[in-house]
Amino acid sequence: MEKKGNEQLLTNLAKRVKELRKNKGVTQEDALNDTGIQFSRIEQGKRDVQLSTLHKICEYFEISLKEFFDTSF
Repeated sequence: MEKKGNEQLLTNLAKRVKELRKNKGVTQEDALNDTGIQFSRIEQGKRDVQLSTLHKICEYFEISLKEFFDTSF
Protein backbone atom coordinates (compact mmCIF):
# COMPACT_ATOMS: atom_id res chain seq x y z
CA MET A 1 0.00 0.00 0.00
CA GLU A 2 1.35 3.41 -0.84
CA LYS A 3 2.32 5.91 1.86
CA LYS A 4 -0.72 8.12 1.28
CA GLY A 5 -3.04 5.11 1.63
CA ASN A 6 -1.38 4.14 4.89
CA GLU A 7 -1.78 7.66 6.24
CA GLN A 8 -5.49 7.64 5.38
CA LEU A 9 -5.93 4.27 7.06
CA LEU A 10 -4.23 5.51 10.24
CA THR A 11 -6.33 8.69 10.15
CA ASN A 12 -9.56 6.68 9.87
CA LEU A 13 -8.46 4.38 12.67
CA ALA A 14 -7.57 7.37 14.86
CA LYS A 15 -10.95 9.01 14.29
CA ARG A 16 -12.83 5.80 15.07
CA VAL A 17 -10.94 5.15 18.31
CA LYS A 18 -11.46 8.75 19.44
CA GLU A 19 -15.17 8.56 18.57
CA LEU A 20 -15.61 5.35 20.57
CA ARG A 21 -13.73 6.75 23.54
CA LYS A 22 -15.74 9.97 23.60
CA ASN A 23 -19.01 8.07 23.22
CA LYS A 24 -18.05 5.99 26.25
CA GLY A 25 -17.31 9.20 28.14
CA VAL A 26 -13.76 8.36 29.16
CA THR A 27 -10.57 10.37 28.89
CA GLN A 28 -7.41 9.09 27.25
CA GLU A 29 -5.97 8.70 30.75
CA ASP A 30 -9.00 6.67 31.89
CA ALA A 31 -8.66 4.42 28.85
CA LEU A 32 -4.93 4.00 29.48
CA ASN A 33 -5.56 3.07 33.12
CA ASP A 34 -8.29 0.61 32.11
CA THR A 35 -6.43 -1.06 29.23
CA GLY A 36 -2.73 -0.21 29.36
CA ILE A 37 -3.06 1.14 25.79
CA GLN A 38 -1.69 4.58 24.88
CA PHE A 39 -4.82 6.00 23.23
CA SER A 40 -3.14 9.37 22.72
CA ARG A 41 -0.64 7.87 20.29
CA ILE A 42 -3.33 6.03 18.36
CA GLU A 43 -5.61 9.07 18.20
CA GLN A 44 -2.81 11.18 16.74
CA GLY A 45 -2.81 8.84 13.75
CA LYS A 46 0.93 8.32 13.99
CA ARG A 47 1.01 4.84 15.47
CA ASP A 48 0.11 1.71 13.58
CA VAL A 49 -1.91 -0.66 15.73
CA GLN A 50 -1.34 -4.39 16.02
CA LEU A 51 -4.37 -6.60 15.53
CA SER A 52 -4.12 -7.80 19.14
CA THR A 53 -4.23 -4.19 20.37
CA LEU A 54 -7.20 -3.43 18.16
CA HIS A 55 -8.94 -6.52 19.50
CA LYS A 56 -8.33 -5.32 23.06
CA ILE A 57 -9.72 -1.87 22.15
CA CYS A 58 -12.85 -3.49 20.72
CA GLU A 59 -13.30 -5.57 23.86
CA TYR A 60 -12.98 -2.40 25.95
CA PHE A 61 -15.71 -0.70 23.94
CA GLU A 62 -17.77 -3.91 23.81
CA ILE A 63 -17.90 -4.11 20.02
CA SER A 64 -16.66 -6.63 17.48
CA LEU A 65 -13.87 -6.01 15.02
CA LYS A 66 -16.53 -6.10 12.31
CA GLU A 67 -18.47 -3.32 14.04
CA PHE A 68 -15.28 -1.30 14.39
CA PHE A 69 -14.64 -1.39 10.66
CA ASP A 70 -18.25 -1.27 9.45
CA THR A 71 -18.77 2.33 10.51
CA SER A 72 -15.44 3.91 9.69
CA PHE A 73 -13.70 2.31 6.74
